Amino acid sequence: MSSRHQNEKKFGHWEDLPGGGRRYHPDITGRSGWRARYLKDVDAGETTVRFWQEIYDDTGRPVEIHEKFPVDKGHQKV
Repeated sequence: MSSRHQNEKKFGHWEDLPGGGRRYHPDITGRSGWRARYLKDVDAGETTVRFWQEIYDDTGRPVEIHEKFPVDKGHQKV
């Protein structure tokens, strides 16, 4: 389990959620102009509740979502 400090350092961006949880999200830009956003929802104790990846094309339009936790659902087209 990561601490709040570790999550802040690793992800760099976050927003507070109702109930004391947080949503962390760094953006990663690929070589071809596409962008990936990794999102991690945690509860008030910083326990991971959900983790997923969103893929955006070079115009910023979402094209895929890959939910990884609590159940890996694989890549799903938007």
